Amino acid sequence: MPAARNGTSPRLPRLLAALCDRLPKDRIVVVEQVLGTVAGPDDPPLGRFIAAQAAAGLAQQLSEITRVWRTEAPGMTGAGLALALATARSFPRPAPAQVAVSGPMGASASARLTSGVAMEVIRSARTSLLIASFAAHGARNVVTEIGRAVDRGVRVDLLLEESTQASAAFAALPDHVHVWHRAGSSGVLHAKLIAADRHTALLGSANLTDRALSDNIELGVVLRDPHLVEPLVDHFRWLLAPENGVMRPA
Repeated sequence: MPAARNGTSPRLPRLLAALCDRLPKDRIVVVEQVLGTVAGPDDPPLGRFIAAQAAAGLAQQLSEITRVWRTEAPGMTGAGLALALATARSFPRPAPAQVAVSGPMGASASARLTSGVAMEVIRSARTSLLIASFAAHGARNVVTEIGRAVDRGVRVDLLLEESTQASAAFAALPDHVHVWHRAGSSGVLHAKLIAADRHTALLGSANLTDRALSDNIELGVVLRDPHLVEPLVDHFRWLLAPENGVMRPA
């Protein structure tokens, strides 16, 4: 990547790295493919592609990349920038936390919708899913995705608040899905968590309900650093251990 023309440290590599941090690999590959077909930052097909991006803040993020591309490396072709993006995608680095929100979002918000993030985390599970929610109803897409996880051999533990009848939302799942309630009458289970294996977790304010995942004003964070996710999973596994008397099978 060439140095910025004003002699300062170039911003373009940092912007490309930030795009890789935000989007899953398959979405980055799509951006690379589009870049590979354009001549430069002002090529109309690139502008149309950017304008068509519906994810909150993504069009603005891509527009900023285009603006800095025009300023710092005007002679670079789209194929050259696609190669730089592919390099950024393949470079190993810790995955940053990402914001997930429900409800209204401004066009400039650098966040993702809770509903989409929840589905993505569930899909990423290969051995175990640990899900906690105070309330649950509707959310059929989430229930369907959990069922698909069960079909591919993932162990699923659902920690649900008994007083809200949350377990009814998951009645269609196979019998070998493990449902847990709080033991005793002291306090309620109010946590909201989706943890895939020991590598990815979504935690925040949203219950597993249609309104919480899409319409309510909710806030969460996605963690993809195993060093952060593993203590969360260990805590909930401790809660499930029979000898600790905190949770009981439903």
